[in-house]
Amino acid sequence: MDSKTDDHILYLTKLSRYFRRQVIKMVYKAQSGHIGGSLSCAEILTVLYFSEMRVDPANSHWEDRDRFVASKGHCAPMLYAVLAKRGFFPEEELLTLRTLGSRLQGHPNMSTIKGVDISTGSLGMGLSVGLGMAISARLLGKGFYTYVLMGDGELQEGQVWESAMSASKFCVDNCIAIVDHNKVQLDGKVDDIMPLGDLALKWRSFGWNVIEADGHDVQDMLKAINHAKSVKKTPSVIIADTVKGKGVSFMENNHKWHGAVIGKDDYESAMRELGGEADD
Repeated sequence: MDSKTDDHILYLTKLSRYFRRQVIKMVYKAQSGHIGGSLSCAEILTVLYFSEMRVDPANSHWEDRDRFVASKGHCAPMLYAVLAKRGFFPEEELLTLRTLGSRLQGHPNMSTIKGVDISTGSLGMGLSVGLGMAISARLLGKGFYTYVLMGDGELQEGQVWESAMSASKFCVDNCIAIVDHNKVQLDGKVDDIMPLGDLALKWRSFGWNVIEADGHDVQDMLKAINHAKSVKKTPSVIIADTVKGKGVSFMENNHKWHGAVIGKDDYESAMRELGGEADD
C-alpha cells in the first residue's frame, strides 16, 4: 500500500469519527432521532460518498451520477451529516434536524434535500427501488451504479426477497446491496425477534454474489465494493459486520439507543468518547 493510499484510509477513518460526533450533536439538539443505526453505518457512508460514488453537489440531478438508496431511512442523521460535508447543503443546517420548518426531516425526503435520490422510511422497499434504478441505467446505456443500504432487521420484510429474486433473474450487476448487519433492531436483538439464519447462505440461495466485510474498517469496505464492481451478470451484496451504536460504549449493542432521547450527561459522555467537545 503506498503512502497516498495510507493517507486516504486515515482520512476516511477520521471522517467517520467526525460524522459520529455530528450525529450525536444533531440528535441531542433535536431531542429526537435515530442514533444506534446511524452510528453503525458511519464507515459505510463515508467510503461511498468520499471514495467510491460519482456525485456532483453542484449538479445533484446529474444523469450519470451514482445513486444511493437509504433503505434503512432511519439512518437519516448520518446521511445528512455526510451529504452536508460533501457539499450538498451547509453543515450549519444540521442542527435544525427535526425542528419545525426544517428541511431535515426524520427520514430522507428527496423533495427537500439535494443529494437524496429517493424518499425512504418504510422498511423493505429500498432494494426494489434500487433494482429499478439499475435496470433503467442498463436500458438507457448509462454506466452508473446504484447502492442500496439495508438494515438486517429490515430483511424480515418479504419484499426484500422478492427484489432479490428479481435481481438474480435479470442478472443485475450494477446494483450493489449493502447490509448494515448490526444484529439489533428497534425492540431487541434480530435473532430474538425474527432470526435470519445464515445470512450469507440465504443471499447465495437467491443467486447473489456474497461478500462479507468488516463494516467499521474502511479499507475492508473499499475492497468489498471493488470486488462487487468486478463481478458481472450477477448481483452482489456486501454483508457488513457492524455494531449498533458504534463508538459510544454505553450505546453499543443496546436496542434502547435505536431512537432514545439523549440526556445532558449521556451527551457529554458520548462526545468525550468520540474525541469531541460538548456544545451547549
